[in-house]
Amino acid sequence: SRRGPCKGSSTLEKAAMRGNIDSRNSLGVYEVENGNYGRAARHYLIAAKMGESVSLNNIKEMFVGGIATKEHYAEALKGY
Repeated sequence: SRRGPCKGSSTLEKAAMRGNIDSRNSLGVYEVENGNYGRAARHYLIAAKMGESVSLNNIKEMFVGGIATKEHYAEALKGY
């Protein structure tokens, strides 16, 4: 059973801060689900720069959907 978004996101945040790419991508997903697209893009961008192809694809989808900017996507591609 899940204990709630605060507990889960806190754990993800700690892991992401330690460099865990999967956690960074998961934080992006969490932020999208909560409508925080700017925060999601930042998480995806960081993970893409660390070599996470799923995050690169997620930011691409945000760009295609008009949520992320061309600059976000270009920066993610460059960093990847």
